[in-house]
Amino acid sequence: MITTVTTTTTTVTTVAAASLALIAILTMLALLIQKEIIGGLSGERARRLSRALNVAIVPLVIVFVVTVGFKIADVLR
Repeated sequence: MITTVTTTTTTVTTVAAASLALIAILTMLALLIQKEIIGGLSGERARRLSRALNVAIVPLVIVFVVTVGFKIADVLR
């Protein structure tokens, strides 16, 4: 009984973590696309918006790197 509960809990936790990582990566991709589009515009407002996007992009890049690191560690284990 305890083994079944532990296995099920581990599976649910793994699926939830993978889903959150996927959402973070897709969000980062959308923000990077927006930054590239805005980077082609000129003007003070475009420059400020481009800098503001960095506030959201940098933490998502960190999440991406950590996720990749865990996936590599999992494969090598």
